[in-house]
Order: sequence, then structure tokens, then C-alpha cells
Amino acid sequence: MAFDAGMLRAVLREINRETGEGAKLEKIYQPARDEVTLTLRMGKNIRRLVINAGTSSPRVCLSDLSRENPTVAPMFCMLLRKHLAGARLLRCEQIGFERAARFVFAGYDEMGYATEKSLIAEVMGKYSNLMLLDASDKIAAVLRPVDFTTSRLRQVLPGMTYELPPPQGKASPIGETREGFFAKYEAYPPELPLDKFILSTYLGTSRQVAQQIAFLAGGPDALCRDVTADAVWAVFSKWFADLDAGRVTPTLVLSPDGTPVDFAYAPETYRGAGYENRVCPDFAGLFDAFFAERDRIERTRQRAQDLIRLLSAAKGRLVRKLDAQTAELADTAKGEEYRRTGDLIIANLYRLRRGDRIASLYDYTLDPPAEVTVELDPRLSPSDNAERFYKHYRKSKTAKAVLSEQIERCRAEIEYLDSVESFLDRAETEQDLADIRDELYRAGYASRMKNYAPAKQNKPSKPTETVTPGGYRVLIGRNNLQNDRLTFKVAARGDLWFHAKGVPGSHVILLCDGAEPSAEDYTFAASLAAGYSKANAAGGATVPVDYTRVCNVKKPAGARPGFVIYKTNYTAYVLPRRIGEWEKG
Repeated sequence: MAFDAGMLRAVLREINRETGEGAKLEKIYQPARDEVTLTLRMGKNIRRLVINAGTSSPRVCLSDLSRENPTVAPMFCMLLRKHLAGARLLRCEQIGFERAARFVFAGYDEMGYATEKSLIAEVMGKYSNLMLLDASDKIAAVLRPVDFTTSRLRQVLPGMTYELPPPQGKASPIGETREGFFAKYEAYPPELPLDKFILSTYLGTSRQVAQQIAFLAGGPDALCRDVTADAVWAVFSKWFADLDAGRVTPTLVLSPDGTPVDFAYAPETYRGAGYENRVCPDFAGLFDAFFAERDRIERTRQRAQDLIRLLSAAKGRLVRKLDAQTAELADTAKGEEYRRTGDLIIANLYRLRRGDRIASLYDYTLDPPAEVTVELDPRLSPSDNAERFYKHYRKSKTAKAVLSEQIERCRAEIEYLDSVESFLDRAETEQDLADIRDELYRAGYASRMKNYAPAKQNKPSKPTETVTPGGYRVLIGRNNLQNDRLTFKVAARGDLWFHAKGVPGSHVILLCDGAEPSAEDYTFAASLAAGYSKANAAGGATVPVDYTRVCNVKKPAGARPGFVIYKTNYTAYVLPRRIGEWEKG
């Protein structure tokens, strides 16, 4: 379900219930470009209020998740701290039945006088925005300014008086009368779908809500002419009466394979068999479950745009270079043909004269012997023509050796960039991105990293750590440099080393110091090695994982970070798992 006006109404009711009146605003953060987190204290209790004004997942909700914040706060965050730090939240309310919420704070102005200021959150898809208003509703700060070049209907700029978005010409479903509903229903074209009637007539309803009401009233794909107004009104009035009274159920909708596909304030049954409605204790838990992984990927993508562009450009150049080298290597296959032609000319020198352009010679090395046509350079003598073909042969022979070596280096570099890309996909914190930038800088990509200066004292980041069912510690590398450090500096020779076979991934170290863990511990570590690798994207398939003692793992001289060779290994086929997923298997 999109975060529509009904969802906003239900969430604001929960925020009012959880925070009460007078919650103190202690901290203000802006962990992402379009997201603000407000830390509210109610006595000994602390709650995080998340306001996301992004285009992909706008929402307002409480959250129990802690997010990493940038070292330097953005300008909008600094303005919020200036005006709202230490203020108290008086109330939060929905503006009409719009997808807009007003948070009213009591604080003090620059002169020390008591005043009220408001934070307006508009969660309207690509038009989402966040604005700070003073006591007279003038805009003091705006997350995403809108001027005449962006919109002719409404401008949102500091100093202007706040106005709601232009009306859509729809009615509010809250407080709708039976007579009003019947009049609208009878005037609507009967051949159109029932869900489109609800969607186009009433304000603030998402497509999912309209489809659910239509399904409850008339079944799947119901048309207006197939359902009486009484039947639709019975479902419609009860739905919005329950919403207005707070009789809602935070629901996480799961696809047949268990993936979260939607969230709702009431169970969704129109999707059909296979979909599961999982009830959550509150909306905070619902949105944490639905958006946690999605937001992490989105934040990482935003912060890592420079790395994504660098890796994409570098891989593109290497792929083009590899194609050209492979084509040149294919041409070297003519080397033997050049040598045979030279031999044939030498064997027939007595028949050739300077100035000949074409010679028809018998090649007795063929079975049966056949006549071969040879093109000659008329400016050269027959012996010089033979030397010309021998020269082409020697050149192709040398080129074959050089090109084979260059192709191997090019493929190794592409594999290395693939490994960096896989760690970038799994990066969770700003430190992970900093480590990857440092790795690429050391790997020779400094000239392509504009305005990047390596830290003078870059403290090594800590690997991911967990414990096996048998109590053994497991360390998981978060990048190639950390992989090397874990395998060759942290791990003892008797510890166990795991890595997904043939794909980029983390080095997983099972710290056992020569002991023999249980089969379950082996499977646990191997599953993590598969889960923290590129093979995890296969989805549901078993992954081969090589494992051996650390003493059998070596690093070739001059190899890229993370590249190792090993011997005396075994291979296990396991399902990919990450930390926290073991119980699900």
C-alpha cells in the first residue's frame, strides 16, 4: 500500500499515543538527503520519529532502528537544530484528509520569547517535501525548494506563506454521507471498474485500498454495474469509520516466497492465494520490517555514487580492452599459415623471379599435394618475400604470448572489480564506503578519484562477527583489504577458512585453533560464506563453498587484495544465509 492519507491518519494516531503531549525534542539528525530523524524524550522513554520525504518511500513513522549519520550535518539539518533544538512536541495532526502532517512544537525564538513553530511533512510521492514554519506559517526552511521553473501552481520557498497543494476536486471519505455517496455512485459510468470509482472520486485513497474495498464489495475485477450502491456503501462506510476510530491492524503483506511486498493498515485479501498477511504489534515495527533493508540499499546507493560510476567506467574500459585483445589473439592463429607459406617459397625459389605478383606452387606437405596460390610483393626478391612471411610468423608468435598474458591480467582485474562491486552492494555504513575508497586508491585508481585524499591514519574497521551454535567465533570480511587482514594476520594457522567457490565474496574465518568443530558449526560458517558472496543473488539454490585450514591458504606475490590460492580443500554445498537468517533455514 502506498503511504496514503489513511495510513498517515493511522500512524499519526500512534505517534500521539506513544509520545503524548510535551515530548522533548533532544536530537535532530539527517541521515539521508531526504530523511530527518527526531529523537523525542518522554521521561525515561526515548523514541525516534522518522520523516522521509524521498520519492521512492516517503513516510512518517516511529522507528526503533538506529541509522548512521554523516559526520557533517547538512544545511537543512542545521536550520532545524537552530529553530527546534530543545522544543517540545505539542501535537501532531493531519491536515484535512491530505497526505500532509503538521507537527507543532513549543520553543523559544532568538530573543528568548516563547513561540510555536511547525514542521510540515508532505508525503506525496515525487512531490514529497518537508518544511519548517514560524508562528505565522511563513516558511523558515524547506528541504526541497520549489520555484517558478519547477511548478507554476505552487511555489515553496523560504519567506513565503505555506499553502496546501492545489485541490484535486475529490471528496473526503471521512464523514461522507449515504446520500452523497449514492449520488456520486449513480453519476459514475457503470461500465468502469469499481476500484477506479473509489480512486477517482475520493481523496487520499491509494490504489491498494480501492482494490481491497472493491474486492470486499463485489469480488475480483468488479465493475460498477455489477455491484449495487448499497453493497459498496456498506463496505466503504465501515472501512473509513474503522479508520477514523483507530480500529486498524498494522499488516505486513508477504509474497508466496516470503518477501515483503506491501504494508497496510488492514489485511489485504484481494491479492489471492499464496500471499500472507502478517500482523505487526505497531506501525513502527511494520515500517522497520518493510523498509530496513530497502533504505540501507538506497542510502548506500546515494552515498556511493562516485564509487558506482568509477567501477562502472573502469569495468567498461576493461571489457572493451578484453574484446580487442581477444580479437587480436584470434588473428595470431594465422601464424602457422605464414610459416608454411615462407617454407613453400623457399622450396620453390628456383621457379620464382623478382616482380612476380602471384605464384601457383605445389604444397607437397598436404595429403594429397595441392596447388596453392601465394601473393608476392613484386618489389622484393623471392627470398625477401619468404623472409616477409617469416617475420609475420615471428610477430604473431610473440604477440600470442604477450596477448595471452595481457588477457589474463585483464580478466583478473575485472574479477577484482567484481569483488569490490559485491562488497559495495553489501556496504552498510559510511566506514564501509570509506574502506572501499581507500582500497581502490591503493589499488591504483587514485587518478580517477577526484577530490579524494586518503586519511593519514585510517583506523582499520572491524569485521562482522558472530558465534556458531557450538560457541565458536566467526569473523566475516567486509572488503578485500579486510579479507587479507583476517586470513593472514588475525587467523591462526589452525583456524578454518571458508569462501564461496568461484565468485567474489567475504573470507569467513571459523576461530577454532586446530580443534574440530561439529558438523553444524561447519555448515553454519559455510552458509555465511555463501550468504556474504555474490552467489547469494541466485535465490534459493545451494552454493558450493570451499573450506580448508588457514595454513593451506597462500597469497601470490603482487596479487590484488583479497586474491588467494589454496590447496587441500573440501567443498560443501549449502544454502546461503546471513547473520540472523540461520534460524529460518
